[in-house]
Amino acid sequence: MLWLTGLSGAGKSTLAIRVEQELFQRGYVVYALNGDNVRLGLNDNLGFSPEDRTENVRRVGEVAALFADAGLVCVTSFISPYQTDRDRARAAAAAGGQPFHEVYVKADLAVCEQRDPKGLYRRARNDEIANFTGISSPYEPRSAAELIIETDKMGVEACVAKIVNYVEHHFRLLDRAPI
Repeated sequence: MLWLTGLSGAGKSTLAIRVEQELFQRGYVVYALNGDNVRLGLNDNLGFSPEDRTENVRRVGEVAALFADAGLVCVTSFISPYQTDRDRARAAAAAGGQPFHEVYVKADLAVCEQRDPKGLYRRARNDEIANFTGISSPYEPRSAAELIIETDKMGVEACVAKIVNYVEHHFRLLDRAPI
């Protein structure tokens, strides 16, 4: 499992979709999970309180572990701000005998605010959104993530190439579909 984490606007979803496409083209069986496809069904009853965020990440970790157990490369892209929650997702993968690779998608807060197409940071700074990660709620970066992608220093193509290269060097051949 490949777990992309970072602030809103850091580029997690963009990278996850592009990595999913590139790995598929290379013959991997791959699926990307993100807030859009998980919060529409599986987690539609959850909000953004610290408790709901924890439950959201717990459920995603369990689903991603099931996908990985079935032989897929599961690429997740969630803010997942709390290290303990990411550790729980890591444990879910380990319980199924699957590796967990945390990818910290890092970008300066000011850059994330500039990229913000939905105006979420502006709304959070105007107290219209409570518990917004990076503004009124913390983000706990892991200093020892398996991979750090600095999207404020590299273009999308270079970031995708770095992640795909990492996958090709760290995932077993069993994670690939027969060509």
